[in-house]
Amino acid sequence: MTVGRRRALPPLVVAALLLAALGACGRKGPPVPPERRLPQAVTDLRGGLRGGGVELAWSIPRRRVDGTRLIDPSLARVFRAEDAGTGDPKPALLVDNRIPGYTEVGTIRLAEPPSTLVTNGRIVFPDRRNLAVGRRYSYVVVTTDAQGRTSPPSPRLTLTYLATPEPPTGLEGEPGEREVRLSWRPPERLSDGSAAGPALVYEILRAASADAPLAAVGRTEPGATSAVDRGLENDRTYHYAVRALRREGNVTAEGEASTRITATPTDLTPPAPASNLVAVPTQGTVRLSWTPSPDTDVAGYVVYRGGGPREPLVRVGSVRVPGTTFTDRDLSPGNYRYAVTAQDTSVRANESRPTNEVSVTVP
Repeated sequence: MTVGRRRALPPLVVAALLLAALGACGRKGPPVPPERRLPQAVTDLRGGLRGGGVELAWSIPRRRVDGTRLIDPSLARVFRAEDAGTGDPKPALLVDNRIPGYTEVGTIRLAEPPSTLVTNGRIVFPDRRNLAVGRRYSYVVVTTDAQGRTSPPSPRLTLTYLATPEPPTGLEGEPGEREVRLSWRPPERLSDGSAAGPALVYEILRAASADAPLAAVGRTEPGATSAVDRGLENDRTYHYAVRALRREGNVTAEGEASTRITATPTDLTPPAPASNLVAVPTQGTVRLSWTPSPDTDVAGYVVYRGGGPREPLVRVGSVRVPGTTFTDRDLSPGNYRYAVTAQDTSVRANESRPTNEVSVTVP
């Protein structure tokens, strides 16, 4: 038996089949150029002189250069250049994953678990390595993803390092009505041992509890060594510190904060008095009634009684709101005088002026 050979497919059919196979591979277009997959450059690098060093802060990029989401940032790297402060600072260009002329001074882990320097998508990085007063420092930061692709450098941040003031001393706080008056002694020296000078600015720092971080709530004019923190809540304890700021040109050097103190604003304003006190005597008793104080923070009323015209009024009882009557019992026959004050809910229990005074005769 003879088996016949299968006939070869025509060339055009072969070409069509190859094109169909290529189309089934899932390719939807040309590949994205590698530079388009880089993380975007940091755009909000900020910094200042704080705590005896340079403190930098910036946000972690969330996009790549092509606009797609950056879901796998791995590292943030900090580079620094130093010079004498003359001429333009060194340019910052990324070459072979380095920046020529710059020294890498920090690497921050962004992948889980992230560095303790990362909070809510922002990085705060302190640099205290071999800083010298009067030298100029330029910083840039870059971001590297999990595949090792590194972003372009951030815009350059340049500042001259200044000696920072020592902490102020003798901080005191005098509480008042919804306010605290603060005063302190200025530092005498800078961190390099030179005189601090008289024109320091001071930043007022406040926290709501002993373990809460201090936050700046105001600054003084140059040379001032006192301030008033207003708009506070009465009968609530606040925690305070102050730090000195030294300004030179466009650079501000922040010193360390002073020792913390506490102060509790207090309600010093008495409530409006009650009015229209009326007294009705009967055998051995006097019944009092009055119109209440119009204030909303009244906790109660205090009743005072006296004897003859020259006898002082003494406290004989009290009534909590909303009560506006009081019966004075077990009285001997004779003449009596009465008055009532309103007392507020504050820690001080401020008392109002007395009502009109009334006199009665108990039979």
